[in-house]
Amino acid sequence: MPGCFKKTLFALASLISFVSFILIVVAMGIPKWMTGKILCKTGADLVNATDPELVKFIGEIYYGLFRGGKVRQCGLGGRRSKFTIFPHMVKKLNTGLHVMIIMFLCVAIFFSLVSFGFCILNAIKVPYRAINGPAGACLWNFLAGGFVVLGVTSFMAAVKLHHLTERIANFRENIFRFVILEERFEDCFWICVASATAHAVNLLLIAISGIHFPKIKTKTEEVNVTAEDIMY
Repeated sequence: MPGCFKKTLFALASLISFVSFILIVVAMGIPKWMTGKILCKTGADLVNATDPELVKFIGEIYYGLFRGGKVRQCGLGGRRSKFTIFPHMVKKLNTGLHVMIIMFLCVAIFFSLVSFGFCILNAIKVPYRAINGPAGACLWNFLAGGFVVLGVTSFMAAVKLHHLTERIANFRENIFRFVILEERFEDCFWICVASATAHAVNLLLIAISGIHFPKIKTKTEEVNVTAEDIMY
């Protein structure tokens, strides 16, 4: 049986792995990865709008991995609309990269659950095989965190290098053209970053569990027995 200190560390690591699993699932389901402000360039150019008048042509956009929405401002008031990435819009995006982001996060979900199971196993007993022990727990946490990092990095590449927000904003816009004034990574993106950090914390906890702390030994007083003591 593992010691009390080791049990506590692995129990905490299992809890963190489960929380990481929940965080990734929630992040993938909520359409709040990116928000931004979009300018209706065509409408502003038609009326030669100056700085004070540009407010009438600035709308908003938000989206996640599967759906989103936007507010179009083209001089005639705001028009709200919602959209889904699959199955139609993904054809206009970088399909391979977008699918890779989802796949990376799905694999991270799987490894988070595996990490949770391994940490529970190590909290209950000392496995006979090394791969089932702390080494295995480290491996699964490293893989889970690594795939989250790959997913987050790929999403950043899609936004910054492949102009994901601009492509989504101009989807099925035959008359008006929108340009991006501002982009912000939102809660769901940072939730995934927190998930990767959680697995890094787990690696630290598992490393600490392998440290053998010296046991404190108390010195026992030596009893000197004299001849007088024996007589009494």
